[in-house]
Amino acid sequence: MVSGDRQPMVQFKGILKRFGKVTAVEKMDFDIEEGSLVTLLGPSGCGKTTLLRMVAGLEEPTEGDIFIKGKRVNDIPIHKRNLGMIFQNYALFPHKTIFDNVAFGLKYRNVSKAQIETKVTRALEMVRLPGVEKRMPSQLSGGQQQRIAMARAIVIEPDVLLMDEPLSALDENLREAMRREVDNLQQMLGVTTIFVTHDQREALSMSDKILVMKDGRKQQEGNPESVYNEPANHFVADFLGHSNFIAGEVVGVDDNHVNVRIETGDILLAENKGGFSRGDRVEMIVRAQRFDAFPKAEFQPTAGLNHFQGHIKDRSYMGGEVSYFIELGVDREIHIISMMRTRLYDIGEAVSIQVAPHHCHLIPLE
Repeated sequence: MVSGDRQPMVQFKGILKRFGKVTAVEKMDFDIEEGSLVTLLGPSGCGKTTLLRMVAGLEEPTEGDIFIKGKRVNDIPIHKRNLGMIFQNYALFPHKTIFDNVAFGLKYRNVSKAQIETKVTRALEMVRLPGVEKRMPSQLSGGQQQRIAMARAIVIEPDVLLMDEPLSALDENLREAMRREVDNLQQMLGVTTIFVTHDQREALSMSDKILVMKDGRKQQEGNPESVYNEPANHFVADFLGHSNFIAGEVVGVDDNHVNVRIETGDILLAENKGGFSRGDRVEMIVRAQRFDAFPKAEFQPTAGLNHFQGHIKDRSYMGGEVSYFIELGVDREIHIISMMRTRLYDIGEAVSIQVAPHHCHLIPLE
C-alpha cells in the first residue's frame, strides 16, 4: 500500500484488453508505488507484456483507465508519456554510434548539445561503460549492449522505466550479473520500474512487489516473501518454486495448528493462519527446500514436527545441493532439495524426512 496520501506512480483501474474475441487481460485494478520495482510474472501468453504495452501507449485498453502521476494517459501518445523502455533484443540502432544511441531520446526533448553530452556521459558512467561513445553496437558484447539500452532508457530521466524480458537473451552467468546491475541501478535512481519476466528467480531477487498472472487474470500480488511463502492458489505455488502438494481433510483445529489427515492416513500439522474448519478439503503446500532428510537408522524425530519415512526413488546432483524424490508409499512421493552437507543418499536407501508446521501452507483443495 502507498503510505499516507501520496498518489501511486502508476494505476490500473478496471483495465481490460481484447484482441477480437480473445481477452488478453481481464478487468484488473493494480497500483504501483513511486520508486518501486514491480514485476509482472507469469508464463507466455498470460497478458503481462500486453499490460506493459498499454502503459507504454503501444496498445490501447479496451476498457478501463491507466494513470501515471495521477494523470489519465489513455489518450496521450507514447512520446509524451516520459517513459524509458528496455526490450529483450536491446533495439539499438546498428548504424549509429553508442553516443547517438544513448542520446536518441534527448534530441526530441529540446535539450542543448552541451547538456546532451553531459547527460550521455553521466548515463554511461552509471551503467559502468564510460568511454565507449564512439564505438558501434556490433563492437560490444551482449551484456554491454544491454547496458547501453539501459543508459538510453535512463538518460531521459523517465517517470517510469519499462523492461520487457530484458535479460532473457543473455547466458545464465551474465543474467545473474545483470540482475544485480538492474537492481542496483533502479535503487540508485529511485525510478519507478515495471519489469516483465517469466523467470521466478528474477522476480524474487529484484522485486519490491510481484504481480503473478495467468490467462490474463491477476492471481496474486504482494512482496516476494509473501507470494513465495503464502501462495494464494495451486498455480502460484507451482509456478513460483518447487512445491509438494499434499491433499487432505481437516480433522482438527486449535489456536496454533490445523490437523490434516492425508491420503496415507497420517495426520500432519500446519500452522493455523485462520480460515479452515473441521471437514474442509485442503491442499498442503510444502516447498522442496523446507524438508530435512536423515538416514533412517540414525533418525530421532523432533516433537511437534511432521515426519515421514521412505526410500530414495531418484536424485539429481546439482553441485551445492541435491534434488531427491522420496517414495513414501504407492503413488506418493515427496520432492526435496537438500544442501550437500555430508554425503549423497543412494537410490533405494531408507531415509526419514521432517518439516515444521510453519512451513506447511494450506489452501482450499481446487
